[in-house]
Amino acid sequence: MADAEENEEIALTDDQKFDIAKWFLLNSPPGEIQYVAKDLQSVLNDDNVYRRAASEAFPLYNKSHVVCLQFPNRSGEVLVSSYSELSEDEYLDPRTAQVGKVDHVRQLAQICTQIRPAIDEELPSPYIEEYRSALDVEISKYVGEAYPKGVCSVYCTSGKDVEDYGSDFELVVVITATRHSPQNFCNGSWGSIWNIEFKDELQTVEVRGKVQVSAHYFEEGNVQLDAKHECRDSTIFQSPEDSADSLMNIIRHHETEYLTSLQASYSNLPDSTFKELRRKLPVTRTLFPWHNTVQFSLTRDLTKELGIEK
Repeated sequence: MADAEENEEIALTDDQKFDIAKWFLLNSPPGEIQYVAKDLQSVLNDDNVYRRAASEAFPLYNKSHVVCLQFPNRSGEVLVSSYSELSEDEYLDPRTAQVGKVDHVRQLAQICTQIRPAIDEELPSPYIEEYRSALDVEISKYVGEAYPKGVCSVYCTSGKDVEDYGSDFELVVVITATRHSPQNFCNGSWGSIWNIEFKDELQTVEVRGKVQVSAHYFEEGNVQLDAKHECRDSTIFQSPEDSADSLMNIIRHHETEYLTSLQASYSNLPDSTFKELRRKLPVTRTLFPWHNTVQFSLTRDLTKELGIEK
């Protein structure tokens, strides 16, 4: 009798189902939320719970992954982020001074549903725009060179009404690059946020950077990477063009340095981290040749060497 009671299914409340569904959606790997959503909808078999979870999770997911959407007339693109957000479903593209309306859940075609011109109150003053647009030009050149599928934007997040010298203001550079290749069982993304504070009294510019790299490989397995990095730097307060050039070089330096460190870390996996994942003497009682692990794939060659082929 006790065993029967233990084996009985525990019924979940709608709120518990909602919390679980939302967690799965928010933790979907880059570019895979639509697949997770489809499976969740089937498993839940409850449209009301699914719609609640999707309506809350999709906007948060899109902003955290900085989804890029094209305008309907191909006149530009808008990044969905907390820095471009004007309202729950409207996002600003400062480069074209347009606002895109986003349907977060049904954004499968990667196109905004509607666009409108931005009003003056949503845009920075002419003085701030000089700095913003100059930096946008330099960052666009850098991203075009460094990231084959990268996009970027520069926003004013503080002091956008400043009309002349004598006041502080802040710009934010957002860079995102994605590679979605589900047919090859891999997806990945690079995202970096650079907060740039212009301090007039000190005549300095303080830079704070955050980089996040995510990857998901799922051919005959499930391997995910989620790496984060933070850094700081500074330069002097100069003209819009000179400041833009200095800031672009700072961003280029730190991103290149971090990418190089990542490549070095993962090139050393066979000789360091990978060794810690297995026993020295596996169940086959045959020593694994750690000195030459590069020759093996994780599926075909490795199983053949260890004599565990099916």
